Amino acid sequence: MITVDNLRKSYLARRRSSGPGQALLSLVKPNRERIEALKGVSFSIEEGEVVGYIGPNGAGKSTTIKIMCGILEPDSGACLIKGRVPWKDRKTHVAGIGVVFGQRSQLWWDVPVLDSFELLRDIYKVPGKDYAESLEELVAALDLSSFLDMPARSLSLGQRMRCEMAASLLHRPDLLFLDEPTIGLDAVSKLAVRAFIERMNRERGVTVILTTHDVHDIEALAKRVILIGKGEILYDGAFDALMSRARDPSSASALQSEAPRASLNLEEAMAAVYGEMGIA
Repeated sequence: MITVDNLRKSYLARRRSSGPGQALLSLVKPNRERIEALKGVSFSIEEGEVVGYIGPNGAGKSTTIKIMCGILEPDSGACLIKGRVPWKDRKTHVAGIGVVFGQRSQLWWDVPVLDSFELLRDIYKVPGKDYAESLEELVAALDLSSFLDMPARSLSLGQRMRCEMAASLLHRPDLLFLDEPTIGLDAVSKLAVRAFIERMNRERGVTVILTTHDVHDIEALAKRVILIGKGEILYDGAFDALMSRARDPSSASALQSEAPRASLNLEEAMAAVYGEMGIA
């Protein structure tokens, strides 16, 4: 379903020291530094897979996702999703994907949630019957009925994230990008969101690419993980194998812990992996 081949992307970032004098100098003689966000990223994903795309902050996860969504164009390399080049066939491409960014909203802030859903129906040109069926299913699965008539600004974070999930699936995409979908949620809301994602994958065969720092999201949903660090793919394989490697007493690690390696919890094990690979 997805083929990513040798993607490269860099940015020019401006740097300056603090102080008003430096601010004036930066206007006259700006100091720009080229930052390589992706350094030849390659992988493939089959239809119906749930893949965790993980790594520390600044590793290149969001840049990759934005290229796959068609928001960014890479400097070089190729990306094909169901035969489409995301940044060239953008209109066709976005009609077949759903995106949830934990820190971005696709709901209109001051109108009832249901009005946002109906606007999205018009944007995606969803036929009335299909929309009604999707809405009924999503409202029941995510328990949205009690706040559909409330504006997004009045919702709790957990309620809003459930609505964001529904908004991304109203047009029945076959590929779902989730960027920190459970960020800031309480334990009950996290369980509800995870259960819903698992159900969509199992019942509809929706392919899911999950980017998160919550290792429990990965453990609950993804059997396969792709680990990126400093713009390069460092691991692509089973999540359980990665955790076993982290807990192996013979494995090198930058993590200092009095507890035996075998008893490390998920967060400690992931920190051990990052330390071992020099990307912490």
